[in-house]
Amino acid sequence: MKLPVYLYGHPVLRKESEPLEKDTEGIKELVAQMFDAMYESEGVGLAAPQIGKNIALVVIDADPVSDSFPECAGRKFCLINPEIEILDGDPISRSEGCLSLPGISESVPRVEHIRLTWLDEDFNEHTEEISGFLARIVQHECDHLDGKLFIDHLSGIRKQLIRAKLNRISSGNIAVDYPVRFAPGAKRRR
Repeated sequence: MKLPVYLYGHPVLRKESEPLEKDTEGIKELVAQMFDAMYESEGVGLAAPQIGKNIALVVIDADPVSDSFPECAGRKFCLINPEIEILDGDPISRSEGCLSLPGISESVPRVEHIRLTWLDEDFNEHTEEISGFLARIVQHECDHLDGKLFIDHLSGIRKQLIRAKLNRISSGNIAVDYPVRFAPGAKRRR
């Protein structure tokens, strides 16, 4: 079964996710399906709210951007109940996009040095300091678990400048080449 990516305007994207318990059934299968959905949509990360589930689960495969960002080479992992601690450094602005916001990319300020604690799909705990663009990917995906989108980090004027694009997505007036789920009531473009 191909999982659709939920698009901007769907309420599931704005809800806080619940932690996963060790005895949760079907996690490995869900993780595999999420990786498939991420690859089909040509993303480098996907959070469970983006597939309609408000659970603290993220998949990341940053290797496709490793030519530009060497710290991403070979970095493929599943994050269950991730926690981020911001370490040192001033925020740096870089362009970000999102599978739930197709056709939109904006410069977003984020720190580039974090400590990440998470459980893998076998519920083994890990802690690692992560830097550079990989830290940005992790922060972006973990924002989804708190009901946040990258556009929430933009200034008011930037949000106004992309308002028409956001309205087209939430109303279903957008063509996307991967399986998606529009907001309730959206009049899907044919």
